[in-house]
Amino acid sequence: MKMLKYAWQSDLHQRIKLLRQLSAHIPQRFYSSKIRNIGILAHIDAGKTTTTERMLFYAGKTRALGEVHRGNTVTDYLTQERERGITICSSAVTFPWNGHRINLLDTPGHIDFTMEVEQSLYAVDGVVVVLDGTAGVEAQTVTVWTQADKHKLPRLIFINKMDRPDADFDKSVNDLKAKLETQPVCLQYPVKSEDGVLAINDVITLERLSWQQNDLGRSYKKTKLEPSDDQRQLQERRNELIDTLSGLDDELADVVISTESFDNVDGALIERALRRATSQQKVVPVLLGSAYKNVGIQRLMDAVNAYLPAPEERNEIYDCFGNEVAAKVFKIVHDKQRGPLTLVRILRGEVKRGMRLISARGQAEVVSKLYEPLADEYREVSSLQAGDVVICAGLKSTVTGDLLTSSQSALKNAQKRLRQSLGTSPSQDEEDSDESDELFALDPPVPDAVYFCSIEPPSISSQTAMEQALRQLQREDPSLRVSYDAVTGQTVLGGMGELHMDIIKSRILSEYKIDVELGPLQIAYKETIESAAITTLSVEKEIAGSKQNVSITLELVRDQSELFSLDKSPENMPNLNTLRPRILQVLRKGSISALERGPRVGGQVVETQIRLHNATIGRGTADSFVMATAAQCVQKLLSTTGTRLLEPIMALQIVAPSERISGIMADLSRRRALINDVHPKGDRNKMILVNAPLAELSGYSSALRTISSGTASMTMQPCGFSSMNSADESLAERRAQGLE
Repeated sequence: MKMLKYAWQSDLHQRIKLLRQLSAHIPQRFYSSKIRNIGILAHIDAGKTTTTERMLFYAGKTRALGEVHRGNTVTDYLTQERERGITICSSAVTFPWNGHRINLLDTPGHIDFTMEVEQSLYAVDGVVVVLDGTAGVEAQTVTVWTQADKHKLPRLIFINKMDRPDADFDKSVNDLKAKLETQPVCLQYPVKSEDGVLAINDVITLERLSWQQNDLGRSYKKTKLEPSDDQRQLQERRNELIDTLSGLDDELADVVISTESFDNVDGALIERALRRATSQQKVVPVLLGSAYKNVGIQRLMDAVNAYLPAPEERNEIYDCFGNEVAAKVFKIVHDKQRGPLTLVRILRGEVKRGMRLISARGQAEVVSKLYEPLADEYREVSSLQAGDVVICAGLKSTVTGDLLTSSQSALKNAQKRLRQSLGTSPSQDEEDSDESDELFALDPPVPDAVYFCSIEPPSISSQTAMEQALRQLQREDPSLRVSYDAVTGQTVLGGMGELHMDIIKSRILSEYKIDVELGPLQIAYKETIESAAITTLSVEKEIAGSKQNVSITLELVRDQSELFSLDKSPENMPNLNTLRPRILQVLRKGSISALERGPRVGGQVVETQIRLHNATIGRGTADSFVMATAAQCVQKLLSTTGTRLLEPIMALQIVAPSERISGIMADLSRRRALINDVHPKGDRNKMILVNAPLAELSGYSSALRTISSGTASMTMQPCGFSSMNSADESLAERRAQGLE
């Protein structure tokens, strides 16, 4: 009997121990104020993914440190990402840190995948911008900074790679002021020992932070600085920080004025002032470290919790939903087992498994399962609340940018409340329109494609499978354009660059097992008119016994202010005033559609305004006939007046050893490149800033490696369009026709 008692007690202890272990893995319920949704942005190779890996490791989400060069990172999970050592698709991870829940989106740094960054910024409340301490602010840093500006996102700066001998903290901070026109406030300064080990001086606490490398940087030591030159210099920097913040924050200013000293200001007061100033985008806190050497990451996560806003502090426009669900879709991925998975940011309400949701486009969806994001690993949850990021399975027709609500009536009531708060009301035209209200439109702007190429399946039997693969990839990546050329009978892809197209081909092979062939890359030229022109087109036909009659007078002028306008001269206004608004919309739509394909190479016609002078529409004439006549009139004008070609120009930054510069510049001169500047970069290298036509840069990265024997690196991004001379135009036309 006694043995049975001991056995039962032993079994009970085992069960209690097991329950405690399991409870440690049960997701903690976080209130909105304890959630941080952040994106991590940077130039190529600044260390975004390595920084993310350290965050996951120190938060206890992973048991080993992933390395980009080893191809074992959590967020770079695609085969192409691990082979190339670059981030291609943004990925979401969730981890706890010091009582907070951080939802982090790791984004690509390459310009070809800028759409991934754009989608991610719709789902975050703040961003961490990573700088390479050896390079400072680089080309793509400026691009992602501008994107964050557009979304009005508070920012932190993390200056990475500060362990390297050529890292320059002061230069990076000066770059922030000069190139990004922001006000950085340094919370930390680097300190290196004689053997090159990096430590950090904390400005607020006046402590030196030293990381222990024998435990992979899990722990760090805080040492209060004794009176010395270093301590006095750090105290001066603390006083400068307080002085700057007191000019921006009333609470801190009152304390400074009442005490008449900076010495009596405690760290908690500085942090509160810093949080308010950061959330209002008045300052940008600057931290530093070395992700690869495991230095500074914990303090960066502390700063995310301390200074970046909680979800409830942003997106006030969605307060009109009350307790109803409002969530926005910011990314879609396809999983082999689970099908399409939709990444959703919950703005208001609570999303539960099995819930029925309605998109703003009126389509009903059912959430079959909910997952907590960890890149390509998923842990199922039953519900998540406002402020969180969640992966929804089962949403079949939802697309990027959709707003999801609990019902159509909830959307209409929210729109009504918002109009009342803004003091506006919908017009009669809006009430009669079939289009949904645009108050909650979240469609991210899709950049124009700069590269086009045909895509062919290995056999006719693979055509359907290829089309299905392209539909799924296009749903994931809105910057991928897929169209059908009726003239050649080919499927045409449009994208952001050579690398973009190469990745699409590789993914179709690895994920869908279709060995497709890409045709030669075609440049996305644009066209513009040479001079103003005006014409009248009259068309009269009988269709199915109904007489169709349209006479229209249009003019094309060089103007970028608007695409379509009315001629407001006294002789034409009486006629135009008799046209109903619906007819004007039809004429506008038909006219603008004709600008999509120019007469020379089929490029979009830009810098051109269509001006309507006169229009006479016969009774009973169909809208489609009016639209077609307007398009024919514009096409006639384009053919008559003629167009000039505009070619895309790329901005290049090339870094190479000084002895290789002459060969690189000689090659660039053969490519019609304009060299803007050459300046030193480090002790041995120089940087060349170049503008070059995209048509001359096909395969340039390979050519650059050959010229420099693999010692040069390059980044490239679009920087507008430029006119061409007649010889180059003729060559471009021959290339477009496949004659070159």
